[in-house]
Amino acid sequence: MSGLIIFRYRSDELPQNEKEQLMSEPKPIGIYFEHPHWFRPLFNKLDERKRPFLRIHAQQHQFDPGDVNGERKVSLVFNRMSPSAYRRGNAQGIFYTQNYLAHLEQNGVRVVNGSKAYRYEASKALQLSLLAQLGLPHPESRVINHAQEAPTAAAGLRFPVVVKPNIGGSGAGVARFDTPEHLAKAAAAGTLDLGLDHTAIVQEFIPARDGHIVRVEVLGGKYLYAIKVFLSGDTFDLCPADICKTADGVELQRSTCAIDAPKTGLRVEGYQPPADVIEAVERISAASGIEVGGVEYVTDDRDGQRYFYDINALSNFVADGPRVIGFDPFDRLADFLQKESA
Repeated sequence: MSGLIIFRYRSDELPQNEKEQLMSEPKPIGIYFEHPHWFRPLFNKLDERKRPFLRIHAQQHQFDPGDVNGERKVSLVFNRMSPSAYRRGNAQGIFYTQNYLAHLEQNGVRVVNGSKAYRYEASKALQLSLLAQLGLPHPESRVINHAQEAPTAAAGLRFPVVVKPNIGGSGAGVARFDTPEHLAKAAAAGTLDLGLDHTAIVQEFIPARDGHIVRVEVLGGKYLYAIKVFLSGDTFDLCPADICKTADGVELQRSTCAIDAPKTGLRVEGYQPPADVIEAVERISAASGIEVGGVEYVTDDRDGQRYFYDINALSNFVADGPRVIGFDPFDRLADFLQKESA
């Protein structure tokens, strides 16, 4: 479905009865997305509430830059585009989305997780700069644009280090190097993955205390819930919606990420973070323009220091929310979108 239908018509071109119907019915919520399964729970919630919405497919889309006066067919657009789209053959939507969101905003359309939020979603380098600006602890990192820069960028960092593509998603392309020699060999062999924009992060690897990281979710820029994700040690893919067991081993009902393999050994449990963490996450949300998303942090097993390391403008929410955190976050999300679209 092309997003062009959102701005297809002018009100003076419609029959009178259609004009009256448009005036009496709420405009649909536009949901701009790419993944085929992640957002079914939200669609189902809106269907249950009989709240009209439009599916706007990011993988094949067009818009008219000159369309500035047409009556909008949507009350708002909820941006659900993921930088991991390139892993599903939809890389064409990643940079395109920035232009589309900016076009909407310039023409007065309310966008949830708009162009500012998406810039942070699509740049780990920008995320690190924001954490530094806010004075929040983060792993020591260097940003490079050529593989041969990696060994010198790692000088002075504690090993192990990881090399992360600037544009990633669910741990895609992240590699760990335990020694400077190991990193230098990979750089010389040309095996480092610098990703779509040929930019990467060389970063200290933080050993997780008690074997878990924490992901804190926000809705409307405010704290929603947090979870501990217990790591298997052999993956960097931490999509909470893919995790298939609670911390005590109970199988979860997986409602999202259905086409992805369950993450072997990963477990999850609900968690109440300290007040200063919640305050920090809400500051990050406000500064980045992320209204719906998550922030991840890890506690260094070596010295107990907490490090924020990932900012996400796209959240799939944890699988089987009522069992893990005591409520269904998709209910809260539907409430938020209905309120914002009123």
